[in-house]
Amino acid sequence: MTQYTSPQAALLEHDPRPRPPLDARVLVYVGLDLLGDGLMKLPFVRALRAAFPEGEIVWLAGKGGSAYKTQLAPLVKGLLTEVVENADIGSSWTEILGRPMKDDSFDLVIDTQTRMLTTLVLKRIKTGCFISGAADFSLSTIKPGKGYVRPDAMCARLLDLLHLATGEAPNPQAPIPMAREIGELAGRLLPEGYHYVAFAPGAGGKHKIWPLQNYVTVARSLSANDIVPVWFLGPDEATWIDDIAANVPGSLFPLQHSAARPLKYRADLTIATASFCAAGVANDCGGGHLLAAAGIPLISLFGPTDPSKFAPMARDGIVIRAQDFGGEAMEKIPPQVVLQALSGFLS
Repeated sequence: MTQYTSPQAALLEHDPRPRPPLDARVLVYVGLDLLGDGLMKLPFVRALRAAFPEGEIVWLAGKGGSAYKTQLAPLVKGLLTEVVENADIGSSWTEILGRPMKDDSFDLVIDTQTRMLTTLVLKRIKTGCFISGAADFSLSTIKPGKGYVRPDAMCARLLDLLHLATGEAPNPQAPIPMAREIGELAGRLLPEGYHYVAFAPGAGGKHKIWPLQNYVTVARSLSANDIVPVWFLGPDEATWIDDIAANVPGSLFPLQHSAARPLKYRADLTIATASFCAAGVANDCGGGHLLAAAGIPLISLFGPTDPSKFAPMARDGIVIRAQDFGGEAMEKIPPQVVLQALSGFLS
């Protein structure tokens, strides 16, 4: 997928008024960005830059920090012009009496949250176009057509706001600028001449983890067919390496490679390395969003969490749910079903 086509596209494009120019000065307001939030919002950030290739895009975290200023800063370099965190904007009624950012003006302000007080404060910022879904878009310069329903997935909601602002389908698969040295290192970690499949078997909560033995079963079957399993393990999964290596000889662990260790699990290296893989398998986890960002076909495994809200926005994605096999526990998903799904991507 290159463009994200909302099922409600007609309702987002019905207003004929002119949209902001390609070189617009754009302000995007968020409350804060935890690491997981930043990963889920990445397709929106990519689409923003594609929509305004010559523009100045300011990302403003009004009530806290932003992972785009810290752990994910390498990913958004070249996508966002500036990241401002802890701006202390949008929390107090007294702000409505003044003018936030009074020395600034923008062609477009996108309010990504829906608390009415915050929206009223942001409405005071000087802008030619204000987009906000708060109070059923009542303060938004451009409103969707009658009958619009806000999507469950956070990123889909954000993409719809951008679609409304530009009048065109957004492109969440727009390129992520990568440092040359990151691309070169990724090429050394996964050299040409082999077929690779990526695995992201960890997750922030144990209830979201498909049993490691099931991943091993899938990887052994692939390895028997001359496909090299590539394991993207975070610091919490590093103790799994010996077990995996013993059971799946020939496995690769690129983030634990001596050349990658100084980068300390940088997200851009994961994306660059995963892009050399033919497909990926992941739990509901940050690693799954990074594999999706690499542009590879992705199988996402879900149990107790809701894929309609949390599934990665993959170019070509399949969600396998434990509920389809008799319960919400992750171990309900049979390895053979995952192998069958993979074979469709690899054939």
